[in-house]
Amino acid sequence: RGAYGSGKTTLLRSINRTHKLDSGIGRLDDEDITHFSGKKLARNMAVMGQFNQINFDYTVLDIALMGRYPFHSLLEQEKERDYEMALEALDRVGLKSYRDRIYQSLSGAEKQRLGLACVLTQSPKILILDEPTYHLDIRYRLEILSIIKDLQITVLAALHDLSLAAQFCDHLYLMKQGEIVTQGQPQAVMTPENLRRIFDVEACVYPSPVNGKLMIQYL
Repeated sequence: RGAYGSGKTTLLRSINRTHKLDSGIGRLDDEDITHFSGKKLARNMAVMGQFNQINFDYTVLDIALMGRYPFHSLLEQEKERDYEMALEALDRVGLKSYRDRIYQSLSGAEKQRLGLACVLTQSPKILILDEPTYHLDIRYRLEILSIIKDLQITVLAALHDLSLAAQFCDHLYLMKQGEIVTQGQPQAVMTPENLRRIFDVEACVYPSPVNGKLMIQYL
């Protein structure tokens, strides 16, 4: 979590190798990811960015299948498995009944859920999200983040909304001017002192009486 320009997206792009590291290495399961082939990287990490404005002339199922392209095989049984995985992913995001709909007929929130289904077909160990709910109304932000929370896989996400970060994240990294300033569980890092020091805002932070999650009230 950090303000605009704090380095969130750059950090994620360095992790998924979109940006080449000038120094240091990145490790996953004690392996240096800089030596991963494109196919091996795709098997380990899937990336979902912000809302895509392009109106593809493809069906929902076609888009979901795009996540399988790095693993494409001419073997008939493998192609059949690709379809099964795509339909499973669509089912997880509530879009299986939309399989034959054209992409451009979907709402913004449905397109974002479809983008999530597309990366889920990779069966990644890590899911990388760059502001996945940025353009959405609050109802759909909560819907998308609830789906992601239930995936039971490791998720690295750049989020701009402090309240959503406190609500859905298990571990937070707060950034300022390209550096990680502090990290830890939400209760440890989402303090009035840190919000003042890092984001220049005054706020009260307290647990929700409903679910115990942190709530932020700006002063």
